[in-house]
Amino acid sequence: MKPRVATVWLGGCSGCHMSFLDMDERLIELAGRMDLVYSPIADVKEFPRDVDVTLVEGAVTNDENEEMAHIIRRNSRFVVSFGDCAVSGNVTALRNGFDKEDVLRRAYVELADVDPQIPRDHPTIAELMAKARPLHEIIPVDAFLHGCPPTADQIWFAVSELLEGRMPAFSPVYLRYG
Repeated sequence: MKPRVATVWLGGCSGCHMSFLDMDERLIELAGRMDLVYSPIADVKEFPRDVDVTLVEGAVTNDENEEMAHIIRRNSRFVVSFGDCAVSGNVTALRNGFDKEDVLRRAYVELADVDPQIPRDHPTIAELMAKARPLHEIIPVDAFLHGCPPTADQIWFAVSELLEGRMPAFSPVYLRYG
C-alpha cells in the first residue's frame, strides 16, 4: 500500500503549492509512489483519516484554520510546516503589530469600492484571530520546510525522503528564510 499524503493551505498565498506543482514531470513519479488523499489541487471535501504525511502551508489566521490544524494533527502520522508562513508566520504575521479591528476596518471599510462594512454575520467568512500564528504554536509539528516558498527541489527532496520513511536532513542551501 502506498503512503497517503495530504497538502493543506491555511492562511497564506498558495505559493508553496505553486512550488509543489513546479516539480513538473516529477509529479508523475510521485503519483506512482504515493496516494494524494487531500489537497487544494484535488477535489476532496473532508480531511481523511490515517494520513501518513501532511504538508501544511500558511499561518493559522482564523478560527477555521485553527480547527483544521487540529483535524490534521489527529489524522496525520507526520505533519510538516510547509513554507515560512507555516514555520514562522512570515508575511501573514505582519498584521500582528496592529489591532485586529483596525486591520478589518482598513481592509473592508477604508479600502472598499462597494458596500464598505466589516463582514460579521457571514457564515462563509471565518472569524479572524487576533494574531496570525505559526503552525507549531497550535499543534505539534514533526518537521519544518523553510522557504518563501520552498523550491520545487526542496519539496521533492523532503517528500521523497518522507516517502522512504526517513527524516529529511537539509543542507544550509535548503535552510532559506523568507
